[in-house]
Amino acid sequence: MTTSSETQKLIVVTGASTGMGASAARELARRGFHVLAGVRRDRDADAIRSTGIEPVILDITEPEHVEALAARVTDDPRALHALVNNAGVQVNAPVEALPMAEWRRVFEVNLFGHIAVTQALLPALLSGKGRVVNISSIGGKYAMATYGAYAGAKFALEAVSDSLRREVAPLGVQVVVVEPGGVRTEIAARGIATANDLAAGMTPEQDERYGALVRANNSLMASGTASGLTADAAARVIAKAVTTRRPRTRYTAGRDAALIMRLGPMLSDRTLDRVLAANLRRHHPKGATAVAPRGCRVGHARS
Repeated sequence: MTTSSETQKLIVVTGASTGMGASAARELARRGFHVLAGVRRDRDADAIRSTGIEPVILDITEPEHVEALAARVTDDPRALHALVNNAGVQVNAPVEALPMAEWRRVFEVNLFGHIAVTQALLPALLSGKGRVVNISSIGGKYAMATYGAYAGAKFALEAVSDSLRREVAPLGVQVVVVEPGGVRTEIAARGIATANDLAAGMTPEQDERYGALVRANNSLMASGTASGLTADAAARVIAKAVTTRRPRTRYTAGRDAALIMRLGPMLSDRTLDRVLAANLRRHHPKGATAVAPRGCRVGHARS
């Protein structure tokens, strides 16, 4: 429910061009907030601009963009109620085959950029007793094959969120993590395209080791996305994290996320390895041989 005071508050949402970010910006504007929606291109700004949504050109890895955002917030008389760190990229490749430049790019976008924006806006958040909402993932707790870089950055974001929460809670700022599972957005399609591009650059030996794995993971990713939450449903979880007076430290978004977060701690590492390998094996190309942890029987993939 919108209150009159919410119309006097700002919210920053990064990565608001499409998907969860765009849906969250619209949901929060609908609730009466003035949303500064970070987008990277003018055409994305034109697409999202509407009542209560003010697009700002923002690449969170560009210091001058972050500085301009901080100046925009500082110059506004309204309090900054929340920062939603949503921007991100999905890159999937085996640890051995992912070039170091890609490792660094993933961490720049999915971790260091969020830290830069948070540092820049913390004075305003402290002044307004606001909150930070970091969009993580089930990959921030459990790392599947080919998710090394993506999950590594999300694991780190979870740790930074815990540390920041303990630093700023005594100062009146809350820190909340949202952990979505599969969500029907464009990021998965872009992630699959990126995975295929990276796979094309693997050596013949790497392709022999990991080619079937990459194809199976792409199939699993597409399947999980197709059956996942809508972006609007995920946005309502984000809005809850933003507006609840006494928020939990973490929220899951989607049944798959809730299930794995509940069951994961009950399983040993080896058991979880076998569960994940069995799930992935169903997506291996017909006739391919899946590589699985010891103790997990592997045969030809089922169609």
